[in-house]
Amino acid sequence: MANLKEVRTRIESVNSTKQITSAMKMVAASKLRKSQNAIMALRPYAEKFSEIMERISSQQSETGNNVSAYAESRPVERVLIVPLSSNKGLCGVFNANVIRSTTNLIHEEYQTQYDNNKVDILCVGSKVEESLKFKKYPVMGNENHILDNLTYENAVLLAEKLMAYYAEKKYDRIVFVYNQFKNAATQVLVHEQFLPIVSRHDDNVQQTSQSEIDYIFQPNKEDIYNEMLPKSLKMQVYKILLDSFASEQGARMISMTQATDNATELLKELNLTYNKARQSAITNELVEIVSGADALKG
Repeated sequence: MANLKEVRTRIESVNSTKQITSAMKMVAASKLRKSQNAIMALRPYAEKFSEIMERISSQQSETGNNVSAYAESRPVERVLIVPLSSNKGLCGVFNANVIRSTTNLIHEEYQTQYDNNKVDILCVGSKVEESLKFKKYPVMGNENHILDNLTYENAVLLAEKLMAYYAEKKYDRIVFVYNQFKNAATQVLVHEQFLPIVSRHDDNVQQTSQSEIDYIFQPNKEDIYNEMLPKSLKMQVYKILLDSFASEQGARMISMTQATDNATELLKELNLTYNKARQSAITNELVEIVSGADALKG
């Protein structure tokens, strides 16, 4: 039977851990509520904005008009991959999934470029950066500070950096790897090509007649297109960051909920063990007292 002091110490330790995980669960739930509201409000606007710009870009290309540098498709020689993780742990498999998905993407789609040292990784999140550096992958920098202050202004700075990389032909393709938020319990890993601009809609949409997707422009298509396309790309980056952040909070809330539930179950077992040990100790003491009394009488 376990020593009473040892069991009592273990109960105090588990109870302390339970209080911490419970507090972290509530903090994550609060952050999740805010980030979930933000991404749900932004997503319809951002997706429709991107859809319109993709269609206009496709029309520009088909008619031979001025095509933006961001829509220019080139042979893929140099690739930049931007994985999004968290700066902190205790969020289940959230970070591990991003790390595994990033390495799979490299070896499944860009092995030739990787072998020729033409794949770079720009990390957003210290966890993915630490892991990929440890595994000797070509991490060229990080933007981890964005997660500590996730604002549209900071997202714009990241977007402008990536857009400059592509416009200056430093990279021929830029891809995000991140968790897309569905609900608190579900995050979907996504490989999303940022540049060059590609249509992410199905074939039925692509085959829609020109008259159905035509737009009226004031003052003219080219000026509006060149003005709005960068805004669309910046909005896309902000949406991706919000998606990943909401997914992180959902994963952390679920992880801390499970940890709290496990601590509760463990406390029940430890209390039962403690009560059994205490009962056994009391019984032994009573036996010793009775035995001693009988010895004195004899």
